Amino acid sequence: MKTISTDIPARLDRLPWSRWHWMVVIGLGSVWILDGLEVTVVGSVASRLSEPGSGLNITAAQVSGIAAAMYVAGAGCGALFFGWLTDRFGRKKLFLITLAVYLIATALTAVSFSVWWFILFRFLTGFGIGGEYAAINSAIDELIPRKYRGRIDIVINGTFWLGAVGGSLLSVVALNTNLFPANIGWRLTFALGAVFGLVILVVRRHVPESPRWMFIHEREDAAERTVVDIEKQVRADTGRELEDVSDQRIEIHQRRTISFREIAAVMVRHYPRRSVLGLALFIGQAFLYNAITFNYALILSKSFHVADDRVGYYFAVLCFGNFLGPLLLGRLFDTIGRKPMITGCYLGSAVLLFGTAWLFQAGVLSAVTLTACWTAVLFVASCGASAAYLTVSEIFPMETRAMAIAFFYAIGTVAGGVAGPLVFSKLAAEGDLGKTALAFAIGATAMFAAGLVELAYGVRAEGRSLEDIAKPLSATAASGSSTKAS
Repeated sequence: MKTISTDIPARLDRLPWSRWHWMVVIGLGSVWILDGLEVTVVGSVASRLSEPGSGLNITAAQVSGIAAAMYVAGAGCGALFFGWLTDRFGRKKLFLITLAVYLIATALTAVSFSVWWFILFRFLTGFGIGGEYAAINSAIDELIPRKYRGRIDIVINGTFWLGAVGGSLLSVVALNTNLFPANIGWRLTFALGAVFGLVILVVRRHVPESPRWMFIHEREDAAERTVVDIEKQVRADTGRELEDVSDQRIEIHQRRTISFREIAAVMVRHYPRRSVLGLALFIGQAFLYNAITFNYALILSKSFHVADDRVGYYFAVLCFGNFLGPLLLGRLFDTIGRKPMITGCYLGSAVLLFGTAWLFQAGVLSAVTLTACWTAVLFVASCGASAAYLTVSEIFPMETRAMAIAFFYAIGTVAGGVAGPLVFSKLAAEGDLGKTALAFAIGATAMFAAGLVELAYGVRAEGRSLEDIAKPLSATAASGSSTKAS
């Protein structure tokens, strides 16, 4: 082990936006499209799968309840497992492996022949997707310049809703029995997800390993070559000379691994408020979203008698509104700032959902107006939900970044994403207006509480380098021989 001096973080942060950055965004950010596709497809096909002739002896409650909960449980387990491997073996290896796990599992879901098979491979699909969150978020934030990091991360996480739009429209076609038999259409939705994943895999192969990860893990020469290559591409793309930042160096004591004890110490002893903040943001957004998205098809069909093959149109509108939130408001996270924007999004969406619950229970909403209310709620909430991933990726030291993302994603998402579907599916299953309104109120309460935590403990990270927001653990060591590495 040795101590090196490096200016790589400063060199990455001072880069102007270029086509190279777009390649990173497309190659890595597309995972959220897959997640949105997966979650939406299950919600869309829940009623069809429970019908005679679907090829599965399964109920709608099992699809949107148990299977959905197992998908989220798998995502939590996958995040922890692959998050640890990501910090240990690198970002690139893991974001290729996790995508492969997703591809295989979702393809096998398409050929489900029994309830246990369907639930098992929903779990494994989530396992791959959960691993993606840890590997991808850490890689994105370490490769994107600090000037753009907030808006890019927000928009990329918001592309979940582009996948949801695709899943909604795909379900409209796939569930049309005039086009496909009842036992074939739903299978095609999962199979096409696997095909899309293959396309992403081709693009992702060109995304490099994170130089920040490499210079900590005794690969400073490879990190230097990677950054030099990136700088050449950026110069060629933009025609601009890059400013000299050689005076902005940091001292790093290289290491290969970090123990779970050290990770726990970082979160509990060094950054307890930031840990509370991460948990609150993840639990809040998970409960709000699960109060709506896992049961939207049941609510529309039970309460408003919307036909199964028409539900997708309603949800496509809702999902597109969700994507517009990060797209239109994401820039403000780098200008107005993280803390006021996250607080506003969490509290604002909670108030809107409380209002929706009151109108729904009063019986004054139709399928169209309820969808409009949902769209307004999630237009605001989607930025806050995306910011949860951005926050935990930024506010902890570099050596623990992937594991921190994995930990908060797993705890928060399992708490809201497993308990949420199990509770909300029962509340919405009977079509009772009061019980469904209660589901909305539960989600709104969790979101409001998280907004208050952000107001108290939020970190102003806009425009700051990752190393400034949370000093690397390796930077505190001064032992070893000093070696200069750019």
